[in-house]
Amino acid sequence: MILKIHILKRYNFLYSQLNQIILEKEEVIEKVALLLKEIPTSMEIVKNDSKKDKRFHYLATHMVEKALKKDALIISKNQKGIAILFKTSSKDGNFWKEIPEQLGLLINVTGFKNAMNILKTQKFIKDQRPKDGEYLYCWFWGILADARGADTQTGKEMKDEFYRQAVENNIPLYAETRIRKNALVYQRFGFELFNEWKHPSGDTMYFLRYIPPAIKK
Repeated sequence: MILKIHILKRYNFLYSQLNQIILEKEEVIEKVALLLKEIPTSMEIVKNDSKKDKRFHYLATHMVEKALKKDALIISKNQKGIAILFKTSSKDGNFWKEIPEQLGLLINVTGFKNAMNILKTQKFIKDQRPKDGEYLYCWFWGILADARGADTQTGKEMKDEFYRQAVENNIPLYAETRIRKNALVYQRFGFELFNEWKHPSGDTMYFLRYIPPAIKK
């Protein structure tokens, strides 16, 4: 009987932990969905209809779950800054393996009408990254409004973690943005602006990178 009680207590503890993890994950997804609504690219790819909020939530869920699988999710100490930083290479990505999730995105996020335009722009964007070797790619980086600004530490804390991973792995770090203010913040943090592109929307896309000192030529 004592053994059964101990097992039950252990089960309740694990169940409680699991519920907490699920709650925390949902909170992260909600924050990502909110931040996505400020990003020009995500606002374009999400179909604009009566289900728009649900579509943003689906996209955020897809991104967070993918980040968790790849151990790529970074959250600031105050939980107001969220980033997804993949260690990847030009050889990564299995088309056949990704078809089910891509179909899910087509149906639940973009709609089929936007798909071809997205593919064209994504090809150009990916071509700006290294053709050989591994690198870090900042797929997403957002900070909630009340944690932004020069007098907050959230951005610096996250930047330091980006750089730590780049130095530890001895590989470059790449990112891009269509928001000029964000591009200036990246550069203030030490990123190098290496290319600008006139996006089909009419915006300018800024391509940035950080090269660790040990491999910088």
